[in-house]
Amino acid sequence: MKVWKRAISTAVACLAIAGGTVAHAQDDYPSKPVRIVVPFAPGGSTDVVARILAEKLALELKQPFVVDNKAGAGGNIGADAVAKAPADGYTLLMGTTGVLAINSYLYKNMSYDAVRDFTPVSYTSLITNILVVKPEQPFKTVAELLAAAKGKPGALTFASSGAGSSTHLSGELFKALSGADILHVPYKGSSQALTDVVSGQVTMLFDNAPSSMGFIQGGKLRAVAVTSSKRMPGLPDVPTIDEAGVKGYESLSWSGIVAPAATPKPVVAKLNAALDRVLKMDDVRKRLAGLGVEPVGGAPEVFARHIRTESEKWGKVVKAANITLN
Repeated sequence: MKVWKRAISTAVACLAIAGGTVAHAQDDYPSKPVRIVVPFAPGGSTDVVARILAEKLALELKQPFVVDNKAGAGGNIGADAVAKAPADGYTLLMGTTGVLAINSYLYKNMSYDAVRDFTPVSYTSLITNILVVKPEQPFKTVAELLAAAKGKPGALTFASSGAGSSTHLSGELFKALSGADILHVPYKGSSQALTDVVSGQVTMLFDNAPSSMGFIQGGKLRAVAVTSSKRMPGLPDVPTIDEAGVKGYESLSWSGIVAPAATPKPVVAKLNAALDRVLKMDDVRKRLAGLGVEPVGGAPEVFARHIRTESEKWGKVVKAANITLN
């Protein structure tokens, strides 16, 4: 009996020590560099936002936050790497609309589950897309564009940065809600798509604001409407697509930080609080605004609800348009 008592006492003591060690590790988080995986190539809007946040998080939490670009398969390669990483808060993902809400409907074979394999940390930012055309195009409003599209079904075209991208699905949603017959022309990136819209080879593009603003300001593109539910501060005279007559239309490119599933709640809470502080900084808000990016923030639960809502919305669009990728 005494032997059993000693064994039980020893086990309890070990558990207490282990529990104390884990709690202490969480209290000390982060105690080494943290990696933020961006599942796209350097230079894009997701990458730029991640680097701004990483710079400030390093100052807030007194450890380096390093951006690691792992591009490929529409963001799936980088997302899969984070899904399989240790759930300790030292490997994070800069998730996007595609990675967290769309890809599961697009790709036949997925190596991760956006709901099961990740813990939402913070909804960091959103980007409005802009419906742009060459200034020489005859239509200046959504109504004029729709009249032209319905007058000659299939004659007008819209470019995208790739099948399944936000620029593609923004166009598919526009088609679904307006009834317009417009032909999709996919490209391998937004740069080539913009070039062909500027040259007039393709009629229009629902482009991410950061990449098209320079062309608009330089007079090489005309902004017809924005895809958000409210007007952009940088383009106050440009109406939303909903305002312009396509009721219920809203399409945003967004991003946020997620961690591997089972990441300790105290670690998630510490990261969330730090990100909220960063996103409220005047210099950060100014830098993001200059890119056409709106900071968001808020509790992890709010981000989780946003992901679910967006997933349901875009799932319907993908299925209705019958889009599938290998």
